[in-house]
Amino acid sequence: MKEVDIKEYSPLALAYIGDAVYELIIRSLVLGEGNRQVQKMHKRTSSVVQASAQARMITALNDRLSQEEHAVYKRGRNAKSFSPAKNQSVSDYHKATGFEALIGYLYLKKEWKRMLDLIKEGLDTLGVDGFQ
Repeated sequence: MKEVDIKEYSPLALAYIGDAVYELIIRSLVLGEGNRQVQKMHKRTSSVVQASAQARMITALNDRLSQEEHAVYKRGRNAKSFSPAKNQSVSDYHKATGFEALIGYLYLKKEWKRMLDLIKEGLDTLGVDGFQ
């Protein structure tokens, strides 16, 4: 990828890449639990990548964010998106978009350790079994 000033990306663009990065991390963790039927892996993944789970994670992480990270989260949360995912509240959808924007921001800044630390802390707050 060519070098671009991350601040030039819209919060929804950050959420777009953050969504993909977060899902890949979760899928990798699920796959690391061992080989099993794809539908079981999908069910395990979906329970953690859905908006309500991401909203709970970011709510728990809020006081651990730096000012810069909190600003990125708020920009993502407040971005005007078209429609929430089905079966998710609008509030959870906005919080999840902010979470994904933060993940995308950290990924593009190559702050991978910080990104992974936040994801691990978030998963711990969800009480998800097996993700270490």
